Amino acid sequence: MIIDAHIHCTGDEDADGVVQALDEAGIDVGVLLAPFLSPGYSLDDPASLRRGHAHLGRLVRAHPDRLVGLAVVDPRSPDAAQDLRRAREVEGLAGVKLVPTGWYPYDEAVQPVFATACELDMPVLCHSGIFIDGRSGRYCRPAFFEALRAHPGLRVTLAHLGWPWTDEAIAVGLIDLINGVPPDQVAFRFDISFGPPPPYRLEVLRRAIDVLGPGLLQFGSDCFLPCSGGHLAERRQWVVDLMSALQLDEPARERIWSGTAAAWLGRHCPTPRGPNGQSRTRATSSVRLTGWPEIDRLDDPDGPHLASVGRPLRLVPRCC
Repeated sequence: MIIDAHIHCTGDEDADGVVQALDEAGIDVGVLLAPFLSPGYSLDDPASLRRGHAHLGRLVRAHPDRLVGLAVVDPRSPDAAQDLRRAREVEGLAGVKLVPTGWYPYDEAVQPVFATACELDMPVLCHSGIFIDGRSGRYCRPAFFEALRAHPGLRVTLAHLGWPWTDEAIAVGLIDLINGVPPDQVAFRFDISFGPPPPYRLEVLRRAIDVLGPGLLQFGSDCFLPCSGGHLAERRQWVVDLMSALQLDEPARERIWSGTAAAWLGRHCPTPRGPNGQSRTRATSSVRLTGWPEIDRLDDPDGPHLASVGRPLRLVPRCC
């Protein structure tokens, strides 16, 4: 199974067209973000975001076995927590996308939104790293999200692997693994949607797999709807090519394509139906996903082959 865990709605798409594009690209489940970047929608206009939630709710209800919806709110808004609750309980949206613009994830004023997401078992997707449109990324450094550990059980994905602060993002994700938390239960995982420009992508993914393993990584195209299946397939192929260059085995690929995102979505992860109406089996992984398996060394860590794929580096926990 393939889950695209990062697809933007614009308000111009229709449910059947979205599913057709997913089918053409060979993608089983699409995680759709409510519109907030297209004309008529803005993070600064809560009413427009509510309209976006209603639109996305209609899409998801039309194909609940293929589509998952994430609300979008500005947590500085006095009504943000209430809007998030309504998005979940009325519109049927599973999670929330948050973009730190003018606020830091550790600000006390924004914690009610994270607390509400935790209470309602809503997975959270946060932008991390710089913005390609020139807005300041100073609010989006991965380490700033560590404050969200104050909400036990909150499941957070940091988008774009925090590029250009990728090492910082990996360090944030590493903490739970060092302390023996299984990947399906960690506070943070990362989508590999394409924040890093092409010259960095192989290096970034190699480093993340070397340290974290595939258990904390998930696929996201970061495409904007409406788009063709070919556009989604192109983004998917970028990941196929990276996986081939890194010589990832099939269990590691399955984990990145679906396993990590399914654990992040939890009970909100749909089970797509096949052509005969039967449930498609969710991909499972035989990668060792608990503990810190010991390895002797990395063979040629600067080369194309990763001897440790699927086996994170073994580190000794230390107190500081």
